[in-house]
Amino acid sequence: VERWVIVPFTSVLAEASAWIIHLFDGSTVSHGKLIQNANGSFIVSIERGCNGIEAVIILISAILAFPAPWKHRLVGLVFGFLAVQVLNLVRIVSLFFLGLWSHVWFEWFHLYLWQALIVLDALIVFLIWLRYIPRVPRKQGAEPAAAA
Repeated sequence: VERWVIVPFTSVLAEASAWIIHLFDGSTVSHGKLIQNANGSFIVSIERGCNGIEAVIILISAILAFPAPWKHRLVGLVFGFLAVQVLNLVRIVSLFFLGLWSHVWFEWFHLYLWQALIVLDALIVFLIWLRYIPRVPRKQGAEPAAAA
C-alpha cells in the first residue's frame, strides 16, 4: 500500500501544492514529495502524517461504521476525502510560506495548530454528513431497545 498508493498520492499532493504556491511565487518547484523555492533556501518534505491520510482514515472509519445506506456512505467518503485534502493543500501552502518567513513559527504551526485542525476537519465533515443523510423512519410500534 505504501509503495503503490501512499507514495504516489503524496507526490501528487506535493505537485498540486507546488502548483498553487507557484501562482504566488513563480520560483517554486517540486520533486517527488519535496517542495522548494528556486534558490533551495527552504524545502518542505511531505512525510507520512503530513499527507492527510490519517485524517481520511478516521473519517472513513466513522462513515463506514455508521448504519447508513451504501450510496450515502459513498457520497460521504468522496466528499469527505476531498474536503480533508483541500484543507490539507491550504495547510501545505500556508506552511511553505510560513517557513520562508520564520522557521520557529513554521514548526509551531506544523506540529500543533495544523495537526489539530486537520483532525477537526475530519470530525466536522463527519458531523455535516450525519446532518444531511436521510433519516430512516422508525417502524410503527417499535420500542427502543432497553439497556441491560
